[in-house]
Amino acid sequence: MKLSSTLLFGTAGTPHTAEPRDTVTGIERLRKLGLDAMEIEYVRGTFPSEGKAREIAHAARDNSIRLTAHGPYFINLNAVEPEKREASRKRVINTAYFGGLSGAESITFHAGFFLNQPPAAVYDTMRKELAGLLDRILKKGIEIDVRPELTGKESQFGSLNEILSVSKELSGIHPCIDWSHLHARSGEFNTAKEFQSVLDTVRNVLGDNEIKQMHMHLSGIKYSPKGEREHLDLHESDMNYRDLLRVLKENDVRGILICESPSLEDDALILKEFYMSL
Repeated sequence: MKLSSTLLFGTAGTPHTAEPRDTVTGIERLRKLGLDAMEIEYVRGTFPSEGKAREIAHAARDNSIRLTAHGPYFINLNAVEPEKREASRKRVINTAYFGGLSGAESITFHAGFFLNQPPAAVYDTMRKELAGLLDRILKKGIEIDVRPELTGKESQFGSLNEILSVSKELSGIHPCIDWSHLHARSGEFNTAKEFQSVLDTVRNVLGDNEIKQMHMHLSGIKYSPKGEREHLDLHESDMNYRDLLRVLKENDVRGILICESPSLEDDALILKEFYMSL
């Protein structure tokens, strides 16, 4: 990811007020709104044509909008069935290929599930799978950050420690910190002190430079003892986004913060405006 001089704010997909509602008009709408970024959503497993991807990249350059991409939900790099695991690999590679062609600097995805297997064994599987994916992506000449996401349920691979550890072990892997998922996993990590502890851990594991190129998600979140249930608008949730933004500003965290609230651009603007007021 390109280094930023500040923290940039954007939406998870095309803003609702774009007309007609597609990626290119979404990029143009974000610029008019004063936002900075957008995450291209491949979550349903649909990818653009190469021509459309290049059109998206052109629109992003023209409007100074930074792009990331989110892979399909149907990814499980720990699948028992070989055909399902290979299909998952191809979905990550397609996300990297079409994301890169569209101008995205970073891709993220939910890496998979434990499936009642020992965490240490699953970690070893994920490390090997991610290493193999990096090799295949590089051989295709794709230059893009590959970022397993911090996931919202303990049944999923993707705790803070897991994604930081695999990022430390594999050059080319970086974390995608989803602050709402982190909160949903335990009901904790929702105070300034806890937010600071996360950044301290990132620095300790990956170095000071990592917080200058962050890919992050934030929204309201509804959760249960088992973790994430659904995203909410900020005002409907207990997500302490104001203290989080204060901590991000105090630590000069840079990169891209993607808002995943249902209201998308409304909450993204709330986040950016509050951040800019600090």
